[in-house]
Amino acid sequence: MAWEAWLTLGVVVALLVILIRELVAPALGVMGAVIFLLVAGVVTPAQAFAGFSNAAPITVAALYVVARAVEKTGALERLTARILGTGADGGMSDRRVLARLLVPVAGASAFLNNTPIVAMLLPQVRDWAERNGTSPSIYLMPLSFAVILGGVVTAIGTSTNLVISGLLEANGFAPMGLFEISRLGLPVAAVGIAMIVWLAPSVLPARRGARREFTEDLREFAVSMLVVPQGPLDGKPVEAGGLRHLTGVFLVAIEREGERIAPVAPTSTLHGGDRLTFVGRADLVVDLQKTRGLASAEHQHLAGLDSAEHTFFEAVVGQNSPLVGDTLKNARFRARYQAAVVAIHRAGERVQAKLGEVELHFGDTLLLLADPQFADRWRDRRDFLLISRLGGSPPTTTRQAAIVGALLLGIVVVAGSGLLPILHASLLAAIALVLLGVLSPGEARDAVDLDVVVVLAGSLGVGLALEHSGLADAIGSGLVELVGGSSRTAVLLGLVVATVALTEMITNNAAAALMFPIALAAAGDLGVDARPFAIAIAVAASASFLTPIGYQTNTMVYGPGGYRFGDYSRLGAPLTLLVIATIVALG
Repeated sequence: MAWEAWLTLGVVVALLVILIRELVAPALGVMGAVIFLLVAGVVTPAQAFAGFSNAAPITVAALYVVARAVEKTGALERLTARILGTGADGGMSDRRVLARLLVPVAGASAFLNNTPIVAMLLPQVRDWAERNGTSPSIYLMPLSFAVILGGVVTAIGTSTNLVISGLLEANGFAPMGLFEISRLGLPVAAVGIAMIVWLAPSVLPARRGARREFTEDLREFAVSMLVVPQGPLDGKPVEAGGLRHLTGVFLVAIEREGERIAPVAPTSTLHGGDRLTFVGRADLVVDLQKTRGLASAEHQHLAGLDSAEHTFFEAVVGQNSPLVGDTLKNARFRARYQAAVVAIHRAGERVQAKLGEVELHFGDTLLLLADPQFADRWRDRRDFLLISRLGGSPPTTTRQAAIVGALLLGIVVVAGSGLLPILHASLLAAIALVLLGVLSPGEARDAVDLDVVVVLAGSLGVGLALEHSGLADAIGSGLVELVGGSSRTAVLLGLVVATVALTEMITNNAAAALMFPIALAAAGDLGVDARPFAIAIAVAASASFLTPIGYQTNTMVYGPGGYRFGDYSRLGAPLTLLVIATIVALG
């Protein structure tokens, strides 16, 4: 290999390490790699930044606007209410409920960004499960997996498909047609959903999600209060102070001058300045705050928030959130978000430390006290993957839902029939949504996830570097030689398995961009059409079912479903094997 190929290999390996270990945000890592290769002379400026003139990132941006309009008008919420109903399930089995839910959800995901679909439907599905006395964990992971599978049915179902379409166009091929991927993606989605419906009730444990923990459980949440010096409780025994038999709240520990007293006896005397740790129902936190003689241990954090004018939200910390690895105190959470964290839920782990000093992890579910506009302010930011009212959001379906539905149908008809390219149809729909007043210009701007757009554009640049440096040819030839030089099926299997492995460690868009030039080179060595290989890579790059970190919808359901990390492989491992087998058989 030439020096350019070796240098590109080193940069790609370094990029993989950075992305896997989450040393920097994916957008920064990918663009850093592109700029390094540009400065080193491996790629020209036109090649390095070709992604920003490619149709794929712009199409994704336009589709984000359409998805935000669907979310705002609540079009899918009405559909879900009709599917599940509002009362008892009438004796329906879990499998029947899953079938009724997952098929239309996957269908919606074929044409909409899947992240807002999960954000809209997760609270409704969870509420329905809890009303019917079943565990949300049976339904939430399948919900995430179903939107992933639905995304592989059309070219606009996920940004990964558009990445492959853009790379095809950049390499002299025709871009992917709207339903071109359906020949492979539809069977993959069908067999995948069938397996989920059959297997999920048997293999998924009945976990209690974060909301159930917030409102019912007496063990998993901790709230700290301080005994006010010279107040009504200073010098009184616990029982005499009325803290022994609180409804739904249990005093588990007293911290005094660095010493922890646990368990707490009814006769234990309270001293001014004692830090009391309560565990219990989150909806009774306000009652504790109103108890005479007690002050919140997070009094600076909670200052100025009147519970009569605020409401509780739960918010899931995303993998790329600036809060990951930081504490509430260092992040100045109260001032930054105009909200106060009163409890933290971490799947499989009770958080009992002082809230301001807890280092936040991705997937943490925060119980927040904030004003009613909190969700609107932060819905389109990367700080939180999911924001929902603890008591459930009021219905949001509006008359404008019909406009949004008509525009979405227009995209499908116009792009599917070939009257206009997907890019043109998506941009026209996004502009129409603003002109018709469904979204304000600010809402449309905020709906676009710039990090995703930058990753898309940068990934295209990295993919071109692999091709033009000769590295893709070297890896593709090596793969062909490894499997005996003539077996198309064996080469395709190797490409698909490598793509699935990559997508569990890095973003699916980056995985697709890295594997595309290798697939192109391998097809060239075999002397076969490269287009089926490219489409197989697009489908495989979306097959992220093994961990909660492989895809952000998996992370979104992690805390609310009460899942443990290993729960994903229970359903995800057989599903991944089935998807791989289907891709190879039909690809």
